[in-house]
Amino acid sequence: MKNEIDKKLTDKNIKPTAMRQLVLKVLTEQKTATSLPELELEFEKADKVTLYRTLKTFEENKLIHKIEDGTGSVKYALCQDTCECHPQDLHVHFLCDKCKKTYCLNDIPVPTINLPIDFSLESVNMVVKGVCFNCKK
Repeated sequence: MKNEIDKKLTDKNIKPTAMRQLVLKVLTEQKTATSLPELELEFEKADKVTLYRTLKTFEENKLIHKIEDGTGSVKYALCQDTCECHPQDLHVHFLCDKCKKTYCLNDIPVPTINLPIDFSLESVNMVVKGVCFNCKK
């Protein structure tokens, strides 16, 4: 697993440090998007600034993407390997109203947005809300 983690980091031009390896390992194991406070609980003894900088580095190098799902807490999820975070790479996110977990729906692209002339698209955040499969059981 360590070799896979290091390869993901180096493929995105990120130097594999111990903290970066640990954070990427945790993000890889997550089935849902994770917030900074949730990661801080996972790494209680780690410096919070280092953890934040790690996420910022991952985001800047398109290893993770940021999700604003309306809960008031930004969440982070791994990008797909081919993602360049261009509008055509964007996908829908699902927020469960019961458990408050946010899922990436990678197979559902964000619909094309036809903006007026002289407007330029920088990002799109589409969140669908409902009840996830775990909470429906």
